[in-house]
Amino acid sequence: MKFLNSQCNLNDPESVKEFIANYDSASSYKRNLCYAYSHYLKFAGLEWKSPKYYTSNKLPKIPSEQKLNMLISASPQVLALKLSISKETGLRPVELCSLKVRDVDLEKGIIYPSTAKGGSGRTLKISAKTLDMLRVYVSKYDLSLNCKLFKGDSDYYGKLYRNVRNRVSKKLNDPSFKNIRLYDFRHYFATMTYHKTKDILYVKQKMGHKKIETTLLYTQLIDFNDEEFTVRAAKSVDEASKLIESGFEYVTEMDGVKLFRKRK
Repeated sequence: MKFLNSQCNLNDPESVKEFIANYDSASSYKRNLCYAYSHYLKFAGLEWKSPKYYTSNKLPKIPSEQKLNMLISASPQVLALKLSISKETGLRPVELCSLKVRDVDLEKGIIYPSTAKGGSGRTLKISAKTLDMLRVYVSKYDLSLNCKLFKGDSDYYGKLYRNVRNRVSKKLNDPSFKNIRLYDFRHYFATMTYHKTKDILYVKQKMGHKKIETTLLYTQLIDFNDEEFTVRAAKSVDEASKLIESGFEYVTEMDGVKLFRKRK
């Protein structure tokens, strides 16, 4: 509604309808604008005939972990922390931006988010590295239990991310980075969780989905037989633990050395 109010007169439904129709955006976003405006009109005692916008059932393209990590590395400290949490937990941007300090177990690295869209509640684990970053952040800003973990809303989060993404794309002369949306961090988490567990109900619970049909798309997003992997070896429990915390999965053991791999 803030966006619509900045672009047109909210009390003139026809001008709003014309603006939405001519706005250069996806049909899904136009549909959301109409949905939000309809609620405003109901509150204001006005009426309109809402236009219909339909979205195609298009599967998202999952970015590689390497590119996600490059975006995280190029980000300022706080944004890097937010992106790391998004990548490791699959939290919706609105869920991440709604977190309070009390929603995070800073000892065990477990997040207890308020699930959006009517989905089931869940617990989400972050890596030791991200947990260390989070502890430093909370201590640096002296945040109390009832404080919001991060300033700003999901729109602000998205704006900061797109600035970094576009800068990386220009610096590396690689336009493919511009295709990586903030929501793709969530898609990456879901796809990799399904790949590791092959348990669609577990993925549904971790994603906070209300319907299993929403989760099923993650079973068809990546053909892992065609993927390239980074391979690492571990000779001790400590080395193996660090690899697992970094997202590597155990493959086999040869000559007393455990082999792990992770998708590039």
